Amino acid sequence: MLTNYLPILIFMVVGLGIGVVAMSIGKILGPNRPDDEKLSPYECGFEAFEDSRMKFDVRYYLVAILFIIFDLEIAFLFPWAIVLDTVGVFGFWSMMLFLAILVIGFIYEWKKGALEWD
Repeated sequence: MLTNYLPILIFMVVGLGIGVVAMSIGKILGPNRPDDEKLSPYECGFEAFEDSRMKFDVRYYLVAILFIIFDLEIAFLFPWAIVLDTVGVFGFWSMMLFLAILVIGFIYEWKKGALEWD
């Protein structure tokens, strides 16, 4: 039973070893010239003026989630475009329906004001 897991253990040890070796080589061979400019806190081009543990507005999370959703849905277009000649007319109209639903959802979010920062 344990012999079934031996390749997984070897894979994990080799992967961990390669990661540690790569990070060690970078640390040893990489330049290390810290100065005040590099060590200063950086936040959007100016000094931080509030606590780093402040709460973000929920609109930030909403826009981020909407971006991820629409971005992932667009990712379905790439495999469809590759096999477009083999899926035929049914595949074409199925994707057009998918895109129509996507556009309706986007218009709905836009009209609801979910993409506004004000």
